[in-house]
Amino acid sequence: MYRDQKRTVVHMDLDTFFVSVERLRDSRLEGKPLIIGGTGGRGVVSSCSYEARKFGVTSAMPMRLARRICPHATVISGDHELYSRYSNLVTEVIRDRAPVFEKSSIDEFYLDLSGMDRFFGAWKWAIELRQFVINETGLPISFGLSINKLVAKVATGEAKPNGQLQVDPGTEQGFLAPLPVSRIPMIGKKTGEFLIQMGVRQVLTLQQIPREMLQRILGKPGIQLWNRARGIDDSPIVPYVERKSISTERTFAEDSTDIVNLRATIAGMTERIAFKLRKENKMTACVTVKIRYANFDTETRQIRVDYTNSDHVLIRKALELFDALYQRRMRLRLVGVRFTNLIYGSHQVNLFEDTEKQIRLHQAIDNIKFKYGAGALMRGTSVCTWQKPEIQPQNYTI
Repeated sequence: MYRDQKRTVVHMDLDTFFVSVERLRDSRLEGKPLIIGGTGGRGVVSSCSYEARKFGVTSAMPMRLARRICPHATVISGDHELYSRYSNLVTEVIRDRAPVFEKSSIDEFYLDLSGMDRFFGAWKWAIELRQFVINETGLPISFGLSINKLVAKVATGEAKPNGQLQVDPGTEQGFLAPLPVSRIPMIGKKTGEFLIQMGVRQVLTLQQIPREMLQRILGKPGIQLWNRARGIDDSPIVPYVERKSISTERTFAEDSTDIVNLRATIAGMTERIAFKLRKENKMTACVTVKIRYANFDTETRQIRVDYTNSDHVLIRKALELFDALYQRRMRLRLVGVRFTNLIYGSHQVNLFEDTEKQIRLHQAIDNIKFKYGAGALMRGTSVCTWQKPEIQPQNYTI
């Protein structure tokens, strides 16, 4: 807690980012209910305007339900490439001015302004930066300023839409106290429902529960929740570095022509690095497969895809590339998969045309992988039946 008081952190979040970009493209959408997401009957809502939210529309809601409760809304399928360009534009504005910043998603940034008060004040500087972003991009953006990432993020939520809020050092607990527990980051739907069943609706009530009791009820997450309810957060700002690609290669201990296991290896590698994309909130628009024969001849082939980070799409494309490449039936000593043309975008955002059931399945699988590791749960097509562990993984990221 004392370390936090030496820090000055700003959280900046572009307001209804996709909606704002669409309104820049078509000013006729201003002030009207707008829904972005899957336009098919089984699609889901990716983003919606504040006007649509007044009718009860929310992110991840089935599109059929959103259309029913807000029938006069304009529905758009979305344009990831356009959103990525605007995200990069905002990133450049911040990069040119911020001493240290972290890009946590396509529309969210954390800035470390510690020590800036001795110059001209972090609050004044953040206000000026916010105005720069608005002037340079035309996009509305909100920010919160506090001693750590947690409180700054919550402050941003309270400042929306298109506003700014400062939480002075020492007032974090009082600021959080009257808020609903759902405002605390890390409290998902299940945890929120569980707390409500316990009679815990406000953060103030959560603050009054002894730490040992929360730990006994929720385990280790209970300790994290106890800290967060009090505005305690030591997580660092991770400086932003633009990754150009993500890839992996595997060299076999013995050269192979086992087509079944070669394809399973390609599928498994693709599944693993697709999970890495989702962990970093990124998507790819280009898949490359590489093979190396026993005589060291090396061949590659690539294909453009719509921006995605979905296993089932990327595995299918990677296997198509492998089947097209591997024509000589000579033994292979190495195979590799590479994703390039990366942009920011989350798993939910990407699945414009997936059904609600598919999204829940993907989220459940990823939750298991986050908890137990990327190899904890794999598709059947990704499982090899090698007689012995012949494959040495080599991961490369740029």
